[in-house]
Amino acid sequence: MDYETILYETDGRIGILTLNRPKSVNAVNRQMMEELIDFWEVRQTDFEISVIILTGAGEKGFCAGFDIKDATEGYSKEGLTPENIYRNQSRFSEILKLMRSCPQPIIAAVHGYAMGAGLSFAMASDIRVASGDAVFCAAYINIGLGGADLASSYLLWRIVGLGKAWEMCYTGDRIPANEAYRNGLVNHVCARDELTEKAKAIAQNLAYRSPFALHLTKEALNAGINAPSLEEALKMENRNQSYMLTMQLMRYLEQKGEG
Repeated sequence: MDYETILYETDGRIGILTLNRPKSVNAVNRQMMEELIDFWEVRQTDFEISVIILTGAGEKGFCAGFDIKDATEGYSKEGLTPENIYRNQSRFSEILKLMRSCPQPIIAAVHGYAMGAGLSFAMASDIRVASGDAVFCAAYINIGLGGADLASSYLLWRIVGLGKAWEMCYTGDRIPANEAYRNGLVNHVCARDELTEKAKAIAQNLAYRSPFALHLTKEALNAGINAPSLEEALKMENRNQSYMLTMQLMRYLEQKGEG
């Protein structure tokens, strides 16, 4: 697929995905939704890229959420019915599942507004770096929708804790970068002009690692989120570590000429 609303470039083993609707603060219209689904589907079997940086074009922000005007025009054409709305909502949510299931760790480099879907894209990333002017908001309830949307009921409380997640979802309050850092929503806060370099430095650090080890680590962390017990989490870790240790020992023996 040729993309129009997103940009993608690579630098060695690092991929850089840019949401590219700056005039709309990178709000997600239906075209961007389909392009993002296609992009993340391709990444599921892209083993040449070890890590993805996700960022937004323009000065105003990372992503302002869903493009309501585009949604309204779309439903006026296909019919404003619960069935159509549910199908589109389900389609949109595929993006979050694909982000979590892709083998590459994702680093969100967030500046300005990360509202609604923008917050969800940041949450679905593995590491979040924000400029000092970044603002995070579970904005769904502010536009008359349920306050928990696009994986926020699943991911947000696991990141910031139950109390803060409930407050964010119920109030739709805007959370500035420094508060987001204190709550664990953001890993690093830096100056706006340092954001790209900070994200790239983290990405380069990860890119030095074994791509397969990164893949298995993300897989284990995903499984650990849902593990019913410590025992089940340890089983996943033991399986992965045994597999990786076998690979390392085989390489060692081959280098010694004993394989």
